[in-house]
Amino acid sequence: MNIPKDLKYTKDHEWVRIEGDAAYVGITDFAQGELGDIVYIEIETQGESIDSGEIFGTVEAVKTVSDLFMPLSGEVLEVNPKLESEPEIVNSDPYGDGWMIKISLSNPAELDELMDSEAYESSVS
Repeated sequence: MNIPKDLKYTKDHEWVRIEGDAAYVGITDFAQGELGDIVYIEIETQGESIDSGEIFGTVEAVKTVSDLFMPLSGEVLEVNPKLESEPEIVNSDPYGDGWMIKISLSNPAELDELMDSEAYESSVS
């Protein structure tokens, strides 16, 4: 299982990568493995401000549909355009091309509430 050390994680299996004053969000390698083959991703929250813990979209796999939870409060600046035609990219590259949303942070202090890679690894092993 791949758990990059430079990311932050949530108990709901989202990851966060900070770049300047923005953050990229996706689901972890563990999450995509549990879901199985991803066939559709619905994210219709671009331009909306969403609080930490609220739902920002859904991911549909062959066997289930799961909600996607906002790891940090902020505005959804961008939805990964590749996901519409290639949702399976989340299975093959969850931390790279399979990112889901880019957000602007409204409360950077919330970063302190997220897990580092070691804490996340302990939570899923």
